[in-house]
Amino acid sequence: MKRTPVVLIALLVAVLLLLALGPATASAAGPACPCGGYHVVCPGETLSRIAWRYGTTVQAIAAANGIWNPNLIYAGQVLVIPCPCWRPVPRPACHVVRWGETLFGIARMYGTSVWAIARANGICNINYIRAGQCLVIP
Repeated sequence: MKRTPVVLIALLVAVLLLLALGPATASAAGPACPCGGYHVVCPGETLSRIAWRYGTTVQAIAAANGIWNPNLIYAGQVLVIPCPCWRPVPRPACHVVRWGETLFGIARMYGTSVWAIARANGICNINYIRAGQCLVIP
């Protein structure tokens, strides 16, 4: 029983050391990217206005977020704002629909929402998907 406080103190010291070394290790890797981050689209905003605000281009933001039509963004959408140290995000997965599958079941399988899949694939009627259809999974 007397060892329990010793173990707790050792764990506390280890955590404090990790916290103290964390910022030094991160700064040794290089400075954080000053221009990158996220932006939540407000009503009435355009991609060109957002690009101008962050000192980047419409094409860079569109590529970073997988936007095919730069004129089609919506309020509440979270955009990744790229910068020179930005690395491209891997392409989203593609799911080939099998007979009997539903959009709800596919969304549950990948841990996403029905609406996210519908939006990523331009699906208007979430009750209508076809076997053999390739769905991009965001």
